[in-house]
Amino acid sequence: MSVESKINIAVIGATGYTGLDLIYMLCKHPKVKIINLCATKNLGKKISFFDKRIKKKLPKITNLKKVKWFNVDLLFLSLPNGEAQKIVKTLYHFKHLKFIDLSADFRIENYIEYKKWYSISHNAKNLVSKSVYSIPEFTGKKIKKFRIIANPGCYPTSVQIVLLPLLKKSLINVKNIIIDSKSGYSGAGKNYKKKFTHKNFYESIYAYGIQKHRHMAELDQEFRKYSKKKVEYTFNPHLLPTFRGILSSIYLEVNKGISLKKIYLELKRSHLKNKFVSINKINTSMGNGNVLKTNKCEVSICQTRHNKKIVIFSAIDNLVKGASGQAIQNMNLLFNIKENVGLK
Repeated sequence: MSVESKINIAVIGATGYTGLDLIYMLCKHPKVKIINLCATKNLGKKISFFDKRIKKKLPKITNLKKVKWFNVDLLFLSLPNGEAQKIVKTLYHFKHLKFIDLSADFRIENYIEYKKWYSISHNAKNLVSKSVYSIPEFTGKKIKKFRIIANPGCYPTSVQIVLLPLLKKSLINVKNIIIDSKSGYSGAGKNYKKKFTHKNFYESIYAYGIQKHRHMAELDQEFRKYSKKKVEYTFNPHLLPTFRGILSSIYLEVNKGISLKKIYLELKRSHLKNKFVSINKINTSMGNGNVLKTNKCEVSICQTRHNKKIVIFSAIDNLVKGASGQAIQNMNLLFNIKENVGLK
């Protein structure tokens, strides 16, 4: 950090949905100074051209090559998969420099698995072991041991906040978990119109990623760390005709002797000190309206009409807690700042 006790920040991939949300939130953070905004296009333009919410005077968009890296404390990378690893590899020799990657490049600890799921050969294999996958609620102070922080995916964030504590305590049947997640279309990025060409896009619900969605790689990896048994689950995401937000409906069977109240109490206990996770009263109906444009995760545990089967709802904003907000939360932990500073 600089002598002024502010973190000097650079952002690469400044003009995407997550990049713009990140910059908007960083502008309100009292402990940071944005000194570089980088992109491959629109060089010389003001960032406010792309997002009218950003009123603060900031550097114009520049080329990566013009950045004076010895002045930068932290680099946020908000890039397509496969791009961040190249940049981190090039810059890792600056020993003071830390990285928070919002793509999938450092999320998967096994680079062979990464290639399997993303069809990209990893260009920074030796750095994968020097990175940490970080949902702050579970990583905690361990994050300070690393310079490369892998920011988790949006769907896995909504799911793991609920499931990891229950898997750790062996409270649920791991053989038949169903995860039904619905997201606003911003989760598909600015090029969503090229990816999803079905009719009536803005008036319909669309299921995709059937059998093999890339976020399953993260879920598989993290479930193995918390469960003594192999977790067998079905995950299917859907796009909704709304811009932002995620609601995951997670269908579970509790283990013998475990009550709905026990599940509720365990989640309450696990997240007692977590400022951004709120657990509703049992059997509370909910949507994602309360969490939009916040870094919060709202959870509700409900009984189905079948005695041992329950459904847990988990709501986040895919662009905030599922991306940029969580990245700032990770930054706060990394630099010994209170976890909720600059976030709501």
